[in-house]
Amino acid sequence: MKLWETIKVAFRALSRNKLRSILTMLGIIIGVGAVIAMISVGQGAQARVQEQIRSIGTNIMFVWPGSLSSSGVHLGAGASNSLTEEDVLAIERECPSVAAASPLVRSSAQLVFGDQNWYTQVQGTNEEFPAIRDWPMQAGEFFSAGDVRGAARVIVIGKTVADNLFLGINPIGQMVRVRNLPFRIVGVLAAKGQSGMGQDQDDTTVMPFTTVQKKLIGQTILHTNAAMISCVSPKATYIAERQITELLRQRHRIAPGQPDDFMVRNLTDVADAAQQTNQIMTLLLASIAAVSLIVGGIGIMNIMLVSVTERTREIGIRMAIGARPAYIRMQFLAESVALSLIGGLIGILSGGGLAMTISHVLGWPTLVSVLSVIISFAFAAAIGIFFGYYPAHKAASMDPIEALRYE
Repeated sequence: MKLWETIKVAFRALSRNKLRSILTMLGIIIGVGAVIAMISVGQGAQARVQEQIRSIGTNIMFVWPGSLSSSGVHLGAGASNSLTEEDVLAIERECPSVAAASPLVRSSAQLVFGDQNWYTQVQGTNEEFPAIRDWPMQAGEFFSAGDVRGAARVIVIGKTVADNLFLGINPIGQMVRVRNLPFRIVGVLAAKGQSGMGQDQDDTTVMPFTTVQKKLIGQTILHTNAAMISCVSPKATYIAERQITELLRQRHRIAPGQPDDFMVRNLTDVADAAQQTNQIMTLLLASIAAVSLIVGGIGIMNIMLVSVTERTREIGIRMAIGARPAYIRMQFLAESVALSLIGGLIGILSGGGLAMTISHVLGWPTLVSVLSVIISFAFAAAIGIFFGYYPAHKAASMDPIEALRYE
């Protein structure tokens, strides 16, 4: 009952000066709202980046051929023919941390169906492509290992290609011409959307890499542009990177101290770096917004000191009729905490609304997490206790006689 009476008296005291109480809470409202909004923007950006990285594949890595030097001129990564199909098969067979691996041969071609045509990129892979890229089928099925061995003229198309060539028509089983060769469509990939670079991932076709090499590019020696690798887990990517490096150096007979003729790119590094960057930016934005909370706390202290001065005679009367200093201290602490908590609740609602407005108007991804709400609310309560303690202690320390004489 004492606690309930304290709360009722606190709200009664605050309601006497409604405008002053609202203006005092305004600093807390702005502070909490800004913290919620800034954290939601940072977490939304972080979630978007992680989603885009996951859309590339599951625990994915790439191995690229090394640079080629001609007359002292370095032609850049991927220029050499140092990576072969046998290397990719050896990686999958001999590296325990690797779950699946596929050669990757890139090209581009014009697809023709009836009086429609579409120019798109062509990816030559093996039957492991859907598992490595974590890319399910929308319709039909992916080509088989037998199609890869036989360099079959089968093709799997992305949703963008299907929409442009086969509007209103089921593409499965249809024949398309690719460089004047007939190909049978066996499947349509599910929609992936844009990549982190803004490219349409669905504007693609996938064929057996042997078909691309022999019938589109005309390679007699089967080199590969790259290798796509999926590891058994995200943490295993670092172990796989070391295992792949050691295996390829051994297979390519690279002497100790000599540079690699290949490059291993671990996308987990990219994901971790992006996550750390977003976390730093989120903390920076939240720290800047938290300054408003500190300013709001100072405002609470200022108003509570004014309230103590205005109510000096009331404090003296309470002490004269038996109120202990602890009760006086609790009374003023309850008022400051009430100001901060009410401001915190309104700030949470305002911050969530601001985050939704930012997402709707600017198109930025936002994510309001429960943790950020709890932390902001707890911080607002702590602000009320911290900045309200001194005025409360000052009120509790008054001499009753001097307080009763105060005019």
